[in-house]
This record gives sequence, C-alpha cells and structure tokens, in this order.
Amino acid sequence: MPTAPWMPERLAARLPFLDRRAALTAATRAFFTARGYREVETPCLVPAPGAEVHIRAFATSYDPHLGAGSPRALWLRTSPELAIKKLLAGGAGPVFELARVWRNGEHSARHAPEFTMLEWYRPGLSFDALMDEAEAYLRAVCPPVVEHDGVRTDLALPFERLTMADAFARHCNGLDILATEGDTARLHAAATAAGYPPRPDESWEDLFFRLLLERIEPAIGRARATFLTHWPAPQAALARRDPADPRAALRFELFAGGIELANAFDELTDATEQRARFHDANETRRAITGDHGWDIDEDFIAALSQGLPPTAGIALGFDRLAMLASGAPRIDDVLWLPLS
Repeated sequence: MPTAPWMPERLAARLPFLDRRAALTAATRAFFTARGYREVETPCLVPAPGAEVHIRAFATSYDPHLGAGSPRALWLRTSPELAIKKLLAGGAGPVFELARVWRNGEHSARHAPEFTMLEWYRPGLSFDALMDEAEAYLRAVCPPVVEHDGVRTDLALPFERLTMADAFARHCNGLDILATEGDTARLHAAATAAGYPPRPDESWEDLFFRLLLERIEPAIGRARATFLTHWPAPQAALARRDPADPRAALRFELFAGGIELANAFDELTDATEQRARFHDANETRRAITGDHGWDIDEDFIAALSQGLPPTAGIALGFDRLAMLASGAPRIDDVLWLPLS
C-alpha cells in the first residue's frame, strides 16, 4: 500500500535531494543579488493566470464576507510574468522571483500541478545577453556535469545556440519551417516532402509541435546545453518579432540533461499587438477546448500602455533545475510534500 510522502522513510529518501535544493535556492538568491536584481513577491491569485493556450489553470473566486469588494472570478497563476511586467512598467528595475505556480492536469516524472518558477527580467538587456546570463547562472549554481535519465551534459562547454530554422533543417530533412509562415497547407506539403506525412486534420501548430517533440528535442541539450532560438512567429506568445526577419520571434528555450528548463522572450511592449494576441489565444483556446477560459487582464494592458521598457525575461522551472543539480530522477524527489 502506498505511504504518504511525509512518512519517515519516504522523507528520509528525499532529504539529500531536498538539502541540495535548499543550497540551490540560496545560491540563486546570491547570484541575482550580486548582479543588482531586486527580489519581488507577486500575487498568486490573479484575474488572468497566463497567456499560453494549452496550459490549464485552477479556477477559484473571491467571495466577500466582510463587506469589501464584490464577487469575482480569480485564478491561481500559472506564471508570475504578467504581474512582474506591471512592476517593470512602474519602474521596479531588474527583478527576480522564486514563484509558486499552478498548472492543472500536469503530473509526471517532470511535471507537478504545483511547482516553483524562477523568473527574472532586466530592462535594457538584449536577447543575446539574456542567454549569456542564463548560461552564467547555470554554471554558478550547478555541478560542472549534470545528468538525468542517462543524459550527461557538461556545463563547462559553451552552450549551443541553435535557431528553430536550423533545427528543423538539421533534424527534419531540410524542412524550412519559417517558409510555412503558420499556414497549415504549406506545412503539410513541406512535411510530406521531408518524409513526415501529416495526420488527418492536423493543424499547423499540432504538426509543428509533433515534429519538435519527436525529432528535435530528443537531439538537443545533451552533451552540451542548447538554446533553441528564434521561434516561428505563430509561437511568439509574449515575445516581439525579430526585426531582421518578422517570420520569427525573439524567443528561446533552454535544454540541458535532455530536459527543457526555461522559456524566454525579448518582451513584447506594444499594448495593441498584445491585446490582439490575447484575443487570438482566447479564440484558439475556445476552439480547442470549448472553454472561454479567462478574460484579458486589462490592468496588464494598461501597464503596457503606460510604457514597459525594452526588456528581456526568462521563466525557468526551478524544480527541474533542482533535479539536475541533485541527480534526482523525479520531480517529486525535490518537493517537500509532493502530491500523493
């Protein structure tokens, strides 16, 4: 019969990993404080939990009983990103947060419905400089060599910087992903020519992610860490487009030990375009799930209108990093009380 995670034998088995996590937390705070970052704490209860279409959130509500306010729908945040950007618009400067976040329906060896996200943002930092800083951070807080599920990554080696266009060309038989420009028919034709026939009714996004997950991700972030950069514009999320090639967005993900660790943007600062993207995301979410989800966070749009300075920011799965730093095989091993 399974035992509860607080039982002495189960807790004792996790303590070496948890002690390493505690050291990682302290090293993280020291790293960012030394670089002039201010640690912040933003709300867990929010009017809109995030921007990603495929992330499911935990819904809750505010029900006044002491005479203050009126009933309203709220959510547990899936990321502190929107709240942190409001602080940046207000002039908070370089900031970081070790934020507790929630994502409904996610539980596996690398996923937990409640976990910790490390996010940091620096106004004026360039896209390339953010990669430099992320590389320096991992080297500062992790062992020189990390390993997960048999994949060993030497963090002393220069991190690879691989554009999405080059990744598809290299690992998908020359497929030119940017030339498809988000058009399903174009991607179907290109994938068929490359030897990857689409499935019936597979959308551009579905086929893009299938090729990414099946062909590209298993080949990167292994012997050395990899930044997968310049995502196709339909996957821009909260990133601005590349001025040199608007078919791509200034977005990257970081892989090490065969694990996706982080997602980063050269942040979109245009309030009008951001509102349009939120609207499109809501429409896509409704088409996929039949659920409207949540309304646009108007306070966030107001913050962008007020003026978000040019900023680069990154969200890193802190529990996954703790797995790499400690050698833990499962995310539950680095959580004090994982979900039973």
